[in-house]
Amino acid sequence: MTWNQVYDPFGSMALSTLLAAVPIVVMLVGLGFLHMKAHVAAFAGLVAAFVIAVFIFGMPADKAGLAAGYGAAYGLMPIGWIVLNIIFLHQLTETNGSFTTLQHSIAGITGDRRLQLLLIAFSFGAFFEGAAGFGTPVAVTAALLIGLGFSPLAASGLSLIANTAPVAYGALGTPVVALAAVTGLDLLDLSAMIGRQLPFFSLIVPFWLIWAFAGWRGMLEIWPAILVCGVSFAIPQFLVSNFHGPWLVDVVAAIVSMVCLVLFLRVWKPKKEWTSTALRNYKGDDGSADVAAKPVDLALRPSTGDLVKAWLPWGILTVFVFAWGIPQVKTALDALFIQKIPFEGLHNLVFKVPPVVAQPHAEAAVFNFNILSMTGSGIFASAVLAGLLMGYSPVALVKIYVKTIWKVRFSLATIAIMLALGFLTRYSGLDATLGLAFAMSGPFYPLFGTLLGWLGVALTGSDTASNVLFGGLQRITSEQLGLSPILMGAANSSGGVMGKMIDAQSIVVASTATGWLNKEGVILRYVFFHSLALAVLVGLLVTMQAYVWPFTALVIHH
Repeated sequence: MTWNQVYDPFGSMALSTLLAAVPIVVMLVGLGFLHMKAHVAAFAGLVAAFVIAVFIFGMPADKAGLAAGYGAAYGLMPIGWIVLNIIFLHQLTETNGSFTTLQHSIAGITGDRRLQLLLIAFSFGAFFEGAAGFGTPVAVTAALLIGLGFSPLAASGLSLIANTAPVAYGALGTPVVALAAVTGLDLLDLSAMIGRQLPFFSLIVPFWLIWAFAGWRGMLEIWPAILVCGVSFAIPQFLVSNFHGPWLVDVVAAIVSMVCLVLFLRVWKPKKEWTSTALRNYKGDDGSADVAAKPVDLALRPSTGDLVKAWLPWGILTVFVFAWGIPQVKTALDALFIQKIPFEGLHNLVFKVPPVVAQPHAEAAVFNFNILSMTGSGIFASAVLAGLLMGYSPVALVKIYVKTIWKVRFSLATIAIMLALGFLTRYSGLDATLGLAFAMSGPFYPLFGTLLGWLGVALTGSDTASNVLFGGLQRITSEQLGLSPILMGAANSSGGVMGKMIDAQSIVVASTATGWLNKEGVILRYVFFHSLALAVLVGLLVTMQAYVWPFTALVIHH
């Protein structure tokens, strides 16, 4: 039996929007202010969403349950699968001591913590975003930073702030490809338009990152290195997105940025070396300072042989993740095994209807169990190979893997519940009700439409999902208002990237990677201001591109 989504059950958009927002408010308040454990806060939000979807918006209870189950399955595969296996690799390198050697090698490039942040959190993280996305960059960079001695909050929060500007082109351009598919707009036009928005923030975010860590003075002391890092990322990002397409934007820009920064640091050093690993002037809820982990002894310098052994697991990881991101490789692996599991009772039985879409549209609900081509499987394969090369026996690998599962059990549960909430919000139409409220902003729509993308990523944890969710709405609304649909489609993705640091999935990944469990609320409170402020800045840029010359000259019209 089919069901059409209802977006205004009370005939009052104000009241309907207020109720649609309740599940998100319940989860965020529980997580950020009531200090609930992440899985408890997420479950409270899920219960609230189920009650409102069924009893207020009229969704059949069985379909609501299936939507939540579909989300939970997606949370475990592929998201949880990535987290589990990257932590497994990290455990292997910690157990045999090679991770300590890796810390010393990074410290050998520069002992300044601010410069280490630029190199690892921004440039190196951008490479993993471009190659894999879906939580991989935060998991890798947060683990590296905590190993270098960064405080848990610094490692978690700063990895999240850094993983913004590259997100729109993550996983070899997947969010842009998805945006083009749901809007019917030209893929290369969308890629180029996003590439005329985000490079501004590829320049801003490195400065913002160091300011968030070291304060204004600490940031000014290394401004030449920050400028090199940002410019060497922004220029390739613009060129590749405008003259090639969305697929290799992050990979190329990240490699150029890393090379330029390392070469620059050979000829330039800051006058004062920053050795602190805790956030400047940060005080916790109890008034205590954020506690740094045990610092790395910068006086130690590993041998060349030890360096090769230390970087080998991460080199193997890079190769495997990049290979798994290549569409031809994914296709070949899917040809070997893929199981498409439709959620009967939900699949193609829930319809999005106008004004969210031009014509009624059936929502598919097919779980692709493509275990071989999942990025997490590439990470697993790289971890096993690296473990064998590090001298582990198969029995030892199994023992450490079992310990890793136990270590991340609550994090996996949290991710599953968070995605269950996100999918229930999507299939019940609660997210569309929130989106329609944004769409009523008239001439202010360039700003609020951008914030709609931000909201979409904050709710779903994915720029791809946000583009699928609101891409059609962006096109319909922009055409009604006489704005360029290319501009607003791109704004959905560009604004969305700033929501990446506050989505529950990313925060859980960060807390798990740093071993800072049950501190998700602390991380959320720290990054929320940065997320909202940067999203508003993107919205202001889009507003100027809509109305103010010479920014209007950058706009591509459909």
